[in-house]
Amino acid sequence: MKPKLVIFDCDGVLIDSEGVASDVVARNLTSFGWPMDAEESMRLFMGMNIANMQPMIEAHLGRALPEGWREGLAREIVTALADGVGLIPGAREILLRVSEMGIAWRVASNSSDAEMAVKFKRTGLDVLVAGRTHAAAAVGRPKPAPDVYLHAARAEGVAPADCVVLEDSATGVTGAVAAGMRCYGFDPHGDGAALRAAGAVDVLRKLSDLEGVLR
Repeated sequence: MKPKLVIFDCDGVLIDSEGVASDVVARNLTSFGWPMDAEESMRLFMGMNIANMQPMIEAHLGRALPEGWREGLAREIVTALADGVGLIPGAREILLRVSEMGIAWRVASNSSDAEMAVKFKRTGLDVLVAGRTHAAAAVGRPKPAPDVYLHAARAEGVAPADCVVLEDSATGVTGAVAAGMRCYGFDPHGDGAALRAAGAVDVLRKLSDLEGVLR
């Protein structure tokens, strides 16, 4: 049965920004004594927001990060995103196609409202997504908690069981499943094993594959 609402993750599903953010995080943590590159940063923190990252980082360092660290890192990321993001291939097209199919859609992300605003403006999706974005920090706990998905569903007036979610991280899949929603993984380059293990019912390789799922 066709869902009433599709909820898209932002980073790695619509916006190709995870490499940019991972590079900023890697440089920041290296300066605090945890040497790493962007690849390791992505592996460790993909799908997490800064609030959830902080306890993990402090445990590794064996000390507290300085006051204001979280806000400072967020500013660094926003600045980098303004010049370094692009669209995942087919992102605009799938949003328009879902609308043509008569299905409502929204975006639910662990990114902040400020980060999403920069990403969508940079990629030209700002007008299209206006009024449809939900930042976890603004509505409750970050993923893997289900809060942001449930908020998006309530905003559209749709029951969780009538929602389909598209996520590229195990963190996101875990939250969508906890929300009682049917979740598909998106992994254009890997085998999708971690997404399936987290509860994704299937893994898509291209955004255009979503159309077949929704029919």
